[in-house]
Parts: sequence; structure tokens; C-alpha cells
Amino acid sequence: MRLTQFTDFGLRALMRLAADTHRSFSTSDIAAEFGISRNHLTKVIRDLADAGFVHTQRGVGGGFRLARPPEEITLGQVVRSLEQRQALVECFREDGGDCALTPRCRLKGKLAQAREAFMRTLDETTLAECAYPPSPPPSRGATNGRRLSS
Repeated sequence: MRLTQFTDFGLRALMRLAADTHRSFSTSDIAAEFGISRNHLTKVIRDLADAGFVHTQRGVGGGFRLARPPEEITLGQVVRSLEQRQALVECFREDGGDCALTPRCRLKGKLAQAREAFMRTLDETTLAECAYPPSPPPSRGATNGRRLSS
């Protein structure tokens, strides 16, 4: 399985929020920390808010934070929500796609089983298990490995 960049960004943001549940983050905070597009992340956060994973607040002191405890959110829920517009293969699209193999294809069933096994594993994994803590700040007086003479 390959997840879209949209879902990847959503998972990264949620993992970061899960490590600091009492803090509100701005899209700029998360984008800078992970080196990703702030504009793209803004769209991801909007979808996460619409799905009930994050709570957003506009204005001074605003930002976004988890809407529920990270122990109550599974990766499967998130991936299903963010990937709902992406079919694994053409024949899985809502309109059935336009594959010439569809009438006699024996691959579709196997791909469906593989997708379900993948999602089952994600359903068994909570966001809390994947929380991503911030990098610790450099210690005071850090010297990049060099000793200072006294």
C-alpha cells in the first residue's frame, strides 16, 4: 500500500499533537518542524477537523489540537478518512473504473484482502502508540562535539 502525501502529512501532524495534547499548534509550527508545505498542511488540518480528529480555533492564541485523547484515535480511522477519495486500484473506484480485466480478474479479491489486512493492523494501532515528541533542545553550552579549554 502507498499512502498519499496528504495522508502522510495528516499522520505526522497528529503524531506530533499526540505527544503534546495540552498545547495548540499552528500550521506554521508543524510545517517548520517537519519541513513540509504550510499551504498543503492547512488543507490537511481542515480535513482532520471536518472528520473530528482535531479542534481548531481562529485568532490570537488559536491553532489546532486533538479533539479526542490519542488513545481513542486509531491510525485506521485516520487513514480511511484521509484516503477515502483514493482507490487502491482503478477497479476499486466507486464507478468501477474502466479496466478491461474486470469481468474475469482474479487479482481484485487478493488486493482487497491485502488492503483489509493493512487496515486491520492500523485499526489495532492508536495514535498514542505513535506519538512523536519534539526533539530536545540543544544543551546549554553545546559545542558540536568539541571540548572547550578552561
